[in-house]
Amino acid sequence: MDNSAESSLAMKRISVAAPSFNEAENIEEFVSQVLAVFAELPQYELELLVIDNASTDGTQSILRRLAAAEPRLKVIFNARNFGHIRSPYHGLVQTSGEASFIMASDLQDPPKLIPQFLQKWEAGAKAVVGVKNQSEETAVFFFMRRCYYRLIHRLAEYPILQNFTGFGLYDRAIVDYCRQLDDPYPYFRGLISEMGLSIAQVPFVQPKRKRGLSKNNFYTLYDMAMLGITNHSKVPLRLATMMGFSMSLLSLLVALGYLFYKLFFWYSVPFGFAPIIIGLFLFSSVQLFFIGILGEYIGAIHTQVLNRPLVVEKERINF
Repeated sequence: MDNSAESSLAMKRISVAAPSFNEAENIEEFVSQVLAVFAELPQYELELLVIDNASTDGTQSILRRLAAAEPRLKVIFNARNFGHIRSPYHGLVQTSGEASFIMASDLQDPPKLIPQFLQKWEAGAKAVVGVKNQSEETAVFFFMRRCYYRLIHRLAEYPILQNFTGFGLYDRAIVDYCRQLDDPYPYFRGLISEMGLSIAQVPFVQPKRKRGLSKNNFYTLYDMAMLGITNHSKVPLRLATMMGFSMSLLSLLVALGYLFYKLFFWYSVPFGFAPIIIGLFLFSSVQLFFIGILGEYIGAIHTQVLNRPLVVEKERINF
């Protein structure tokens, strides 16, 4: 065996899985930056996989052109937009590297940090996650994110990584575990914490999006937030039970107090409608709130029972 063959066998394959949707303004630069980083890491063999969520802005034509010129670039075109949760997870489990990255193709997960992740992985960490302790986004939006992470950290049955969006490097053992899961709507950020394997962190400042608009809206952020709570905590359900019992006890005490007060001061205390109306609105709002919480859990169960595929692929390139 010649030296070049031995060198090829010694190289570790590293996969980079990147979801995209309408990223025509960013996708070419993203691919270029990833290739440039690995050009400085000759000890690794690169597998770059972009999974496209049925883009309509020209992203697909750009990916076809790039894949024709670069055999290390693999592309999956989804039959439709399967969302921000299922598509990246499907891309991860299609990788073949000894370790696999997940990173956004909009350049808000900086490719220049790849060597830092690899260094910590080589030191023995099974997962190396990017933690954005700072962000160039609006201060109010970042504050709301931090509040949510702290909330789910307190509600979850085990410690959940805070300020972690999924950007990271995952050992093949983790990817194999994900392949075994039969979860049609996985909350990947929670899964990493739930596994209990060694996790290293790489803090970074998330840059502001330079081109294009974010594909996240209120619904997608709410969906992700509720998925994190329902998948990893039973506290809201138990809170509903305790709240219901407490409110029932309080109502009973108020009713008894009002009754005795009326019996002793029959002519000086009017019945009045204000206490009835206030109590009715209070209990109705509490009931509706917890019915909504219960609905979220039932919806999560419904999704699991349907057991639909993560995505349906339309086409693959360079596989």
